[in-house]
Amino acid sequence: MTNDDSTPTADGAVPRYLTLVRLEARLREDQVEALGALRRRVAANRTVKRERITDNTLIRVAVDYLLAHGDELAGDTEDGLRASLLGDRDGGEPGED
Repeated sequence: MTNDDSTPTADGAVPRYLTLVRLEARLREDQVEALGALRRRVAANRTVKRERITDNTLIRVAVDYLLAHGDELAGDTEDGLRASLLGDRDGGEPGED
């Protein structure tokens, strides 16, 4: 394996991240912190450690979940869309109790 991103690994396979499309997203600070904590927990609790679990891994899984449940998505704002999926009917900001 080399450090050159365009070079295949020693076994000739192209690293997974090179097969993906780069997309930038802006997240709230609490989301970044919680995502990092979740990644550490998931990585520590798994039994098979062949594949690296990253924040991007979890974001891709979350996008797959969102797309699979798109028919439940309704609302005119970010809070409304979130509430339609998470059942938060008070419309408050995440983390507010």
